[in-house]
Amino acid sequence: MLILSIALGSLALYVLAYHTYGRWLARRAFALDDSALVPSRALNDDHDFVPTPRSVVFGHHFTSIAGTGPIVGPAIAVMWGWVPALVWVLLGSILIGAVHDLGALVISLRSQGQTVGDIAGRVINPRARILFLLILLLALTVVLAIFGIVIAAVFRQFPASIFPCVAQVPIAIAIGVLLHRRGIGLLVPSLVALAIMYFTVVVGDVGWLGRFNLALAEWSRMTWVVVLLVYCYAASVLPVWMLLQSRDYINSLQLLSALALVLVGLAAAAFFGGAEMAGMGRPPLEMVAPAVEWNPAGAPAIFPFLFITIACGAVSGFHCLVSSGTSSKQLAKEGDALLVGYGSMLTEGYLAVIVILACGAGLGLGILAGGESLAGEAVWRSRYASWGAAGGLGAMVGAFVDGSANFLRVLGVPAGAAVALMGVLVASFAGTTLDTACRLQRYVIQELAGALRRRRGRRAAGAHPLRILTNAHGATILAVLLALGMAALPAGDVSEWTWSTAGTGGMLLWPMFGAVNQLIGGLAFLVIVFWLWRRGRHVAFAALPGLFMLVMPAWAMISNLVEWSSGERPNWLLVGVALATILLEAWMVAEALLLWRRARGVLEEGLPPLPQVP
Repeated sequence: MLILSIALGSLALYVLAYHTYGRWLARRAFALDDSALVPSRALNDDHDFVPTPRSVVFGHHFTSIAGTGPIVGPAIAVMWGWVPALVWVLLGSILIGAVHDLGALVISLRSQGQTVGDIAGRVINPRARILFLLILLLALTVVLAIFGIVIAAVFRQFPASIFPCVAQVPIAIAIGVLLHRRGIGLLVPSLVALAIMYFTVVVGDVGWLGRFNLALAEWSRMTWVVVLLVYCYAASVLPVWMLLQSRDYINSLQLLSALALVLVGLAAAAFFGGAEMAGMGRPPLEMVAPAVEWNPAGAPAIFPFLFITIACGAVSGFHCLVSSGTSSKQLAKEGDALLVGYGSMLTEGYLAVIVILACGAGLGLGILAGGESLAGEAVWRSRYASWGAAGGLGAMVGAFVDGSANFLRVLGVPAGAAVALMGVLVASFAGTTLDTACRLQRYVIQELAGALRRRRGRRAAGAHPLRILTNAHGATILAVLLALGMAALPAGDVSEWTWSTAGTGGMLLWPMFGAVNQLIGGLAFLVIVFWLWRRGRHVAFAALPGLFMLVMPAWAMISNLVEWSSGERPNWLLVGVALATILLEAWMVAEALLLWRRARGVLEEGLPPLPQVP
């Protein structure tokens, strides 16, 4: 019953945190006011700024921030033991991650929907804005280049997930039109969309649809990267309600309902054991991962790398971009920020808890390996023999899919359908992060181009070379081309580059992405703290997590620098980019420290007044 106690106890802790610490943050720390004029209403353009029901914004926000991070990170981190992983997820998500997400969302709401990078230019100084935007540009380029590979890998590993994911696009467009243009209520379209999506999972691998899946699974990585980036372009420039928002919303319905089924299956396994295994009966549900393992074979030190490996399930810098980039432009009132900002992060934290239990205990309910049935600790040893064996994307996605599918099989779900549903869950999470990241990169490029134009001075109207990048289409095209160029770079020997082997160029910088991502979180906290400090408010609740999120990624990156610069084949590309990132961080922190004493109680330069609307 240990596993069920952890699942239910974690859920209770999150509910308690939301109604205590979350509400304190909303009422006292940020003083949310439902009567305040929000950007979605004051700047409503029916394109980016669109007032939206909070349940829809929650769906967009949750699926965008989740991605594969809360799946892959915890699935790797259980190598250090399920106890350290669980403690970091619970404490990190409640005290750091949710505060970070809510804070970024609120300051963007109070800054006419600007991103955190733009706000840094006003609450710290213009140089901080440029530095922050450059770091964001690098990080989002890597995300766009990598997530095409991630989705292609999931589709290859689980071909049955392809058709259900493709079918989500027309369903999302139909839902967007019905809700936004026709004004139809949420309940009926939501139930119909959910039923259709589950139907596509059941029939999506039968007959000609199965052949369709297998044909697309054979596409090269580069082909998938190109197709997905074309989709991202469309999702970025279309009105947010037409595709991005509605797809995220219907995905959230499927993903949350699937997680609920997994939880029910976990409870059933706790009482009755796993599904029948040939020659084994019903394996008992027990933790097969070690409680604590300080030195797994080939693994880096638990400090600081646990806090870099588990990012999205506890705290992630990428979330501040979603909060301030898209969600703040859709909230219909300030009070909705509590559910969207704080609540979404707690929901993602609970997803990470389920991943830990699926990999640490669900795997032990049995798998087939080489035609032989394995259960218990034998399964764990087959997947987690060493850090190198466990650290690959396919291995970790496979560990979660197999472990969670075992929970579904206890409920009588056929093995094929259970694996397909979990594969769809992983691919959908990755897809919603990919299209949101493209839109966020568009905002970053537009803001960076606008900032550079102002620094260099305006030329005659239409003559400035950066003018095209302040346009939605121009900025999105550049975002797509940067990601495509990085993905197309040869990750190995240049002479062996072909179209069929291309697509992995993003892996060149991927080893440092975890630290950069967490560094963005620390810098976002810095902006949040300065916004509070200028208003004479208490800052300890944000300053202490911010300090932690500045120190840990810097520590990890410096540790990696030693590894990357030594040995027979030093990786000078990673060394150079890491050094540049550390210097940018140090520069921005230095700018903040120099300003700290003078900023107390002194409001930053104001924005043009919002138009008065009902």
